[in-house]
Amino acid sequence: MTKSTDTKKETKKKPAKTMKEKKAEKKTKKEAKGSLS
Repeated sequence: MTKSTDTKKETKKKPAKTMKEKKAEKKTKKEAKGSLS
């Protein structure tokens, strides 16, 4: 029970940031790779 509630709290707080951050990181990484090569 505690685990599921903890994950629910985390998913409620984090996703908006983490998902956007992950996407942004992927974009920046792709751009960096493109500019490097």
